[in-house]
Amino acid sequence: MKAGIVGANGYSGVELIRLLLNHPQIKIEMLVAHSTTGMEISSIYPHLGGIVERRLEAFDADELAARTDVVFFATPAGVSKDLLPECLKRGLICIDLSGDFRLKNPQDYAEWYKKNPADAALLGDAVYGLSELNREQIEGASLLSNPGCYPTATLLGLAPVLQHDMIDLNSIIVDGKSGVSGSGKKAVIGNLFGEVNESVKAYKLDHHQHTPEIEQMIEEISGQKTAITFHPHLIPMTRGLLCTTYANLKQGFSTRELLEHYEKFYKKSPFVRIRPLGNWPATKEVLGSNFCDIGLNVDGRTRRLTIVSVIDNVVKGAAGQAVQNLNIIKGWDEQTGLTFTPIYP
Repeated sequence: MKAGIVGANGYSGVELIRLLLNHPQIKIEMLVAHSTTGMEISSIYPHLGGIVERRLEAFDADELAARTDVVFFATPAGVSKDLLPECLKRGLICIDLSGDFRLKNPQDYAEWYKKNPADAALLGDAVYGLSELNREQIEGASLLSNPGCYPTATLLGLAPVLQHDMIDLNSIIVDGKSGVSGSGKKAVIGNLFGEVNESVKAYKLDHHQHTPEIEQMIEEISGQKTAITFHPHLIPMTRGLLCTTYANLKQGFSTRELLEHYEKFYKKSPFVRIRPLGNWPATKEVLGSNFCDIGLNVDGRTRRLTIVSVIDNVVKGAAGQAVQNLNIIKGWDEQTGLTFTPIYP
């Protein structure tokens, strides 16, 4: 199967290159980038020298249709909504890593992203690609919207208690922390070494664009509408994302009982690892991998559940999950091309 990557010069795009080079069913055929058209990808990313010798090309839907079978859109928000429909019309499988097709309500996108939304009909057709929860919908899909990094970690942490009505939805608080690669490669003053090093800062409090995405899926899983508190933070590292999620339990479950419930819930999900009692994950322990590691703790005094979930934001939070979703779309083993251990130390 031949693949094209639109936005191949960004962090998610170059991570897709790394993963697809090791995928036995995929051949990279086209690398597309608007701002660096004509440049060798190895001149932007020297670590690809001698591995990928290919020039970045301009976007051309007819050319993509003639040369590829699947197109990954690793573009900033507001770009794929205009480009992707042209590929979809030509019969290509389209996997969007941006937020353009995640929100079903066009008004939500306009409000939270401050951009014009995609066509409402396409929003209705797009399958939300949270791999572990939506496998049946993903199978055979032609338009797939890859989840955001924060929603991936948050929702995988919450899903087992949401599906079984174990928590008070109005009590959900998410404290998220992400490395600087989460904001992409574009030069931003707030991401400079001198600004980030030896510092942790909160940003977009109660206004982050991933908030409605999380709430949309909470409603889909639980059948109940709610509003959450979500506060992201920028931490001084390149990769990694940790979400600490708090919620009040409706009944007096113990940590051990919930761990058993989570183990059963994710029994057939090879990329979700549940930590044993008294063990909570760190971002370094999933670095460079497609794993989501989850640890739990119940405070018996307050009957409050704390969920700690970690991912590599560029892999499970972006490129890795996109490849996992393609595997599911095509009916391949979902681990194909993704069976590697985290990088340590």
